[in-house]
Amino acid sequence: MQQQQSPGLFRRTWGASLISADAGYFRLWAPDERAVRLILNGTAHEMKALDDGWFEHSLTARAGDLYCFQLSDGSLVADPASSAQQNGPSGPSILVDQAAYDWKETSWRGRPWEEAIISELHIGTFTPEGTFRAAGERLAHLADAGITAIEIMPVAEAPGMRGWGYDGVLHFAPHHAYGTPDEFKALVDRAHSLGLMVLLDVVYNHFGPEENALPRYAADFFNKDSATPWGASIAFEQEPVRRFFIENALCWLGDFRFDGLRIDATEQIRDSRKPHILVEMAREIRETFPERHVHLVVEDAHRRRSLVGRGPEGIAELFTASWNDDLHNALHVVATGETKGHYKPFAAETWRKIREAMAEGFALPAKGTEISSHWRGDRLPPEARVNFLQNHDQIGNRAFGERLISLVGEDLMRVLTATLMLVPQVPLLFMGEEYGETQPFCFFADYEGEIAEAVRSGRQGEAENFGGMPRGKTIADLPDPLDPRTFAASKLRWDRAESPAGRRHLAFIRELADIRQRHIAPLLKQPGVPDHRILPTGDGLVAVDWLFGSAVLALRINLTDQARPVPAYSGAPIFTTMAAGDCSLTAGELPGPGIVAAVAPP
Repeated sequence: MQQQQSPGLFRRTWGASLISADAGYFRLWAPDERAVRLILNGTAHEMKALDDGWFEHSLTARAGDLYCFQLSDGSLVADPASSAQQNGPSGPSILVDQAAYDWKETSWRGRPWEEAIISELHIGTFTPEGTFRAAGERLAHLADAGITAIEIMPVAEAPGMRGWGYDGVLHFAPHHAYGTPDEFKALVDRAHSLGLMVLLDVVYNHFGPEENALPRYAADFFNKDSATPWGASIAFEQEPVRRFFIENALCWLGDFRFDGLRIDATEQIRDSRKPHILVEMAREIRETFPERHVHLVVEDAHRRRSLVGRGPEGIAELFTASWNDDLHNALHVVATGETKGHYKPFAAETWRKIREAMAEGFALPAKGTEISSHWRGDRLPPEARVNFLQNHDQIGNRAFGERLISLVGEDLMRVLTATLMLVPQVPLLFMGEEYGETQPFCFFADYEGEIAEAVRSGRQGEAENFGGMPRGKTIADLPDPLDPRTFAASKLRWDRAESPAGRRHLAFIRELADIRQRHIAPLLKQPGVPDHRILPTGDGLVAVDWLFGSAVLALRINLTDQARPVPAYSGAPIFTTMAAGDCSLTAGELPGPGIVAAVAPP
């Protein structure tokens, strides 16, 4: 089979490419079809049938041309690897010249992962306009706050005009409601000009419930007998299916120049082939972009250590880091007293779990089978974990989308925030957290009919898993996720960033970010995995030392509202919540809630 060169940095087996200024190459895997036609600008062209269910056709075509595929029954379907859509996933696909964008930051090669301070954002609610262009105009604010990376929630084309992005249907096409592919690239370009890395959240474990045409002509794309929480699992054992997702990752990293990907719910990516699709994907990505800092992050409920294992030189073999829900869950129990749903496993031995998750990584044991890699062992560097106090799930799946700042007192929130920023693991903030946003972020979608009703009915269950219904509220009070007003009410209120309270909180984050870059990032760049010591304390207190080659990072944290004795430490404090001149620490006591971080020679 002759593969054509795409204008990107890799060869594509799926989708459409411009192979010259006026020539296009179109491919579709449709093993259930006898014949397929390409409809280009309204004119039908017979496609050549190849082995293993592939169809292809080359002809005169230009960027901006509209096309789709016609199946044997006469129905029309969009290109599953479309680069852009005119009016959503059921409309015609747009032929895109991926090489046309004029990149400004051509020398950008990324930043080391140890410098990462991440802000997770949703394009539709990050700005009033909800577009790529508008988001790019706000990035200087994040850079000024000390943020060094943004993580964009999924943007894959899906039905409707609003949603979180996790029900994408056309994985290669940025959602048309946000803007064009070139406008998305301009956002990345702008971020790089400000020194910001850009990661994209991608969903490789399922397709959305509406307007996915693949089962009509490629039923073997899915395993009907193996279900995920969102429908049939994907048949990664099939070579064309593997190429679809690997090429999708390469497209975002190559054509759009993202600095990394965050892969959603990897425990639901099931594959009986060797090597596992996650291993094959990570290896091909690293082979394709050896000259760049490319960071691959997983959300893995199975807590598999081998996914983020390091090689002999301390370099990530497969994935760079994994999200650490355990620390969030345990801290949330302490901060709010909520123990339902996802927080129930952390209601017992909460303080032990906080200390272990903070010191080493996960607090609960791995649940799934480790994925084969060269890494062997049980110790990982701190930067192999991404910590957070809240993210889109923990906020948006609450009954009323409350942020943590609305649930706890200001003093405790400052200590929790300082803890997030000063432990060695990579910190992640949710958009607006850098200035103390109080606006809720709710779950919202844009469906009609049975699916809309299923979404509505499912909100109660999610609310119970994330804190339950507040006292005095009933199901009837829940925001309607299908109501456009719920989406509008979830947008950031940028006037708060300019308020006195917003400016104070922004200065606080900027201070913590500067401390992290000056004192903690250099420690993380040292070779080897630091030892750690969890010092004995009573409930309400945490005392951990990390022993790096050239220094010891010590954290003493008091999450009670009273002064409590804490273990001694050496070295000069790099941050403390104590008032200037407060001498109580010299007597071994730390006022609460409070925190002290210090760095000393080993």
